[in-house]
Amino acid sequence: MAPVAPRSGDAIFANVERVNAELFTLTYGAIVRQLLTDLEEVDEVNKQLDQMGYNIGIRLVDEFLAKSNVSRCVDFKETAEVIAKVGLKMFLGITATVTNWDVEGTTCSLILEDNPLVDFVELPDTCQGLYYCNILSGVVRGALEMVSMKTEVTWLRDMLRGDDAFELQLKLLKQVPEEYPYKDDE
Repeated sequence: MAPVAPRSGDAIFANVERVNAELFTLTYGAIVRQLLTDLEEVDEVNKQLDQMGYNIGIRLVDEFLAKSNVSRCVDFKETAEVIAKVGLKMFLGITATVTNWDVEGTTCSLILEDNPLVDFVELPDTCQGLYYCNILSGVVRGALEMVSMKTEVTWLRDMLRGDDAFELQLKLLKQVPEEYPYKDDE
């Protein structure tokens, strides 16, 4: 039997069950609004959105690996490309461009070509410190941690804050060696 080839983000997105985009966007907006009401401090909301995303990311990676047939990435550069072209397409229907690599190959930027979370959104003056899409940085961080990459994921540019693009910076802090719970020779 021939090995199964990895599937592209477009192919996976075409076969994945989806919810209405407007419902998704409005539901996310309601969550952010409720967090702003409950926590009152924008910095606390940013932390909570990141933590929520992290919790989603550590679970989402299993579904990604099962449906995408992507094999183990050889390095951080390949991993970033897979996130940009397959992962984001599979779950959000968007892609990103990977740019701004540092010399060591441990830091890069994902520039989102579209962001469905921000449809219908305008930030009031009282929320100018809010990273509205901070859940995405948490998702990426959580998913990368589950494949043994400790990272720091931050927003560099945000169109809701007046920038010209949505840009996430991924910084590899440590490649964690995989530990198995048992030894094969026992």
